[in-house]
Amino acid sequence: MSIVCGIPILESVYCLACARWVWQKCLYTAGHESENWGLATAEEFEYVPHLCRLILAVYEDDLCNPIWDPPGGYGINPDWVILKKDYEETRGRVTPYMIYLDHDNADIVLAVRGLNLAKESDYAVLLDNKLGQTKFNGGYVHNGLLKAAVWLFEAECGVLRELIERNPNYRLTFAGHSLGAGVVALLVMVAVQNRDKLGNIERNRVRCFAMAPVRCVSLNLAVRYADIINSVVLQDDFLPRTTAALEDVFKSLFCLPCLLCVMCLKETFTLEEKKLKDPRRLYAPGRLYHIVERKPLRIGRFPPVVRTAVPVDGRFEHIVLSTNATADHAIVWIERESQRALDLMLEKDRSMEIPSKQKMDRQESLVREHSEEYRAALQRAVALDIPLAFSPSSYGTFRDVEEGETSGKSSGEVSSSSTKKRRESWDDLAERLFNTDEAGDMVYKRSVS
Repeated sequence: MSIVCGIPILESVYCLACARWVWQKCLYTAGHESENWGLATAEEFEYVPHLCRLILAVYEDDLCNPIWDPPGGYGINPDWVILKKDYEETRGRVTPYMIYLDHDNADIVLAVRGLNLAKESDYAVLLDNKLGQTKFNGGYVHNGLLKAAVWLFEAECGVLRELIERNPNYRLTFAGHSLGAGVVALLVMVAVQNRDKLGNIERNRVRCFAMAPVRCVSLNLAVRYADIINSVVLQDDFLPRTTAALEDVFKSLFCLPCLLCVMCLKETFTLEEKKLKDPRRLYAPGRLYHIVERKPLRIGRFPPVVRTAVPVDGRFEHIVLSTNATADHAIVWIERESQRALDLMLEKDRSMEIPSKQKMDRQESLVREHSEEYRAALQRAVALDIPLAFSPSSYGTFRDVEEGETSGKSSGEVSSSSTKKRRESWDDLAERLFNTDEAGDMVYKRSVS
């Protein structure tokens, strides 16, 4: 009898728990995960709207007579388009792309468009992956996207090398959206590993902007390449947060809210430590830029704010229950809101009337701040015991091997080597400060007057 009387109490507790979960998820919008990040500046974000328009230009059949151009046009010169390939020329290995020689910004841009829902080849690339299937450079990556990136690199490295040699002061930029964002994120990693095929271009001249990227790299790689990869996410975009198999997502495309709700429930009751300890779990790559332009329980869009960081834990780990979860994935909205955000940044700068010299100083300090934040993220990954993570060296992402050392040293050997070096330096210090008497005891040296 007492058990029967306790059932209503259990039902009430269960209903309250469900109500609390729904309430938290409804309030988890408005950039909750990025609320503690720093604000992006116009200097670091000014190229994002332009790259969005370059990606949109790949959709056009004739750039001289565009059909889908955004307000104000694409802002590009059709004569500077080096090549543009469609599905027939790529043979379904990758989505259509374009190489553009941007003389206005001293940049060589390879732009890759996003997923085409009508093309089976795009699904084949996106769904070609199993958990922990492919390793790359000490981490795990998306198998299908890596194959697409390798194919694209082999196909165009000759063209890119020629452009780099003819324009030695230009940067090399990879940009993509959605599926294309995942491709370019892995493409820049392949390019950095094979810089000899690109005329030995310096690492700091290579960069990547991934708009609404698919989760494609393990956490250690996501942090290690944060100095050259930048991911842009608009508000509640579902794809950078989707950890389930993408095959299940597209099978449930017509009941996507149901799937997202189930995934929210699963992720809510999964410990953060368990997620971080799984080396096969994939994440959005690089430095993150989060565009926030809606507030909880408010109707309409507000002036957008861009926050940026290189987070380790709390890296877009939760699906957001929002009516805009799919709309925020569209490149059209990303371009529009990023341009609005940039206009607000520039307007604020103009109101403060920053002199040109101070602006140059701020750009230099911004590079230093990004470098410090990047190194802090690497150290944070080590502190959290992220699998395959290591502390930063003085040369950037990779541990450069000094002359006379072999690259095959294990972490234990490196640790013992550093311990030995510290011990030797301590022995030198002790020898300078102390003498050993007849009894073998250490006696402090007194200065001779």
